Amino acid sequence: MIDWLTDLVAAGGLLGVFALMLAENLFPPLPSEMVIPLAGVAAARGQMSLPGVILAGLAGSLAGNAVWFELARAFGTERMYRIIDRLHRFTRLGREEIGQAEAALRRNGPAAVCIGRMMPGLRTGISIPAGLVALPRSVFYIWTAVGTAIWTGGLALAGYLLQDSFHLVEYWAGPIGAGLALCVVALVGWQVWKARRR
Repeated sequence: MIDWLTDLVAAGGLLGVFALMLAENLFPPLPSEMVIPLAGVAAARGQMSLPGVILAGLAGSLAGNAVWFELARAFGTERMYRIIDRLHRFTRLGREEIGQAEAALRRNGPAAVCIGRMMPGLRTGISIPAGLVALPRSVFYIWTAVGTAIWTGGLALAGYLLQDSFHLVEYWAGPIGAGLALCVVALVGWQVWKARRR
């Protein structure tokens, strides 16, 4: 099964990796935890280049995030929430996820964008509140690129190094993302506790 999926990803080439990562960021149910490690396995087998996989994944992710970010900036809060409500069944993004990301962005801006890009469920969602709070474009794109490069590079390298033990990538990617989410929650909780003490 892994061989067939790897060949399928490799057949699309770097343009295919770009397109899959663009789709992953427009329609979050398609997981990067599968696409990029498979492309890393294909790179290890000489079917693609590892730097090419990382750059194609980064470019696709940035393009997908740019769509949500620019839409949110253009439409404003109320109109954007109406769109989210209509698209919820397709994107799995709801007001609650967007509200949590918006609150984190108002407090922690660049760090929230960077870390959010590595958290399952929030990777795409972080772009909408960033646009809604009118985060400066330079801040959004730089920190989105940094977070995405770390996540994509890590997944591609894991696929490249593990190859036949590919199932371990999928096994560990979820817990690592959950660990990052817990760190963010702990940081936010600590900030709230400090503010209340003051």
